[in-house]
Amino acid sequence: MAYTTAAATDGTPTPTPTPVHSSGESPRLDLDAYLARIGWSGRREASVETLRSVHRAHVQGIPFENAQAVLGSAPSLELADLQAKLVHSRRGGYCYEHNTLFAAVLETLGFAVTRLTARVRVGARGAIRPRTHMLLLVKVPGDSQQYLADVGFGSIGGLLDAIPLTADTEVHDGGRTHRLVREPHHGLEDLWVLQTFQDGAWSDQYAFTREPYEPADYEVINWHVATNPRSPFQHTLYAQRTTPDTHLALTGRVLVTTRADGTSEERELTDPAEARRVLDSDFGIELPEPAEKARPEL
Repeated sequence: MAYTTAAATDGTPTPTPTPVHSSGESPRLDLDAYLARIGWSGRREASVETLRSVHRAHVQGIPFENAQAVLGSAPSLELADLQAKLVHSRRGGYCYEHNTLFAAVLETLGFAVTRLTARVRVGARGAIRPRTHMLLLVKVPGDSQQYLADVGFGSIGGLLDAIPLTADTEVHDGGRTHRLVREPHHGLEDLWVLQTFQDGAWSDQYAFTREPYEPADYEVINWHVATNPRSPFQHTLYAQRTTPDTHLALTGRVLVTTRADGTSEERELTDPAEARRVLDSDFGIELPEPAEKARPEL
């Protein structure tokens, strides 16, 4: 989930982003390791059922977190680095990491994938935010229907399963309810809005068009969101984990636990040591030790 950021105009220097992986050859996806990481063992075929079940297994198997940005660098979006972090380590990532990895998985399984961006509306209060969230449009071979896939939103309002790209139709994915609506957009009709039904009302999550984006576009957006000193992702730790029974959300040191029946509780963690313990035991996130002078609160 990528929140809005304002362009820095005060001359404040930004941290240097982490260099991207470069091995001289194209890395290959380790599909066996990925499926073991998310605990999925179904048929490896490009079907609607596979898309939905792998999508849910990913959401419930790999947590959302932005610790690398808080520690001072932009995460690499190269496939080898994503596998090292999200698959082979007890770590998570944010939308660009999750959905870049998931797109590679889907393409390996035989799906056609178009990479998109969205303007997050959660908490926007009518403001128009930049396109900073990554999501995917998926085509299943032999199926005329397109599907919206997004394993990187993190929020409890995000998708558990991929859903059909169909307007004004309620979709029940697990214990969540979503729909897509259309809005006029500069005289065009290609603006889609993902909504979730919470607390008795529909709430906008994000708005997007079907304009394709390329890896180079995400490199720029990723660096901006991770390193801009005005970005909340640069100075506040966000971690989310979805399980079949609960949704955990850590913002700074405030932990919110939401149960399947909709009830929730909130508590503030006492210190960085407790936050690390909770991330390890409850979220499955083993953070690296912060470098000297770098974000001691982690």
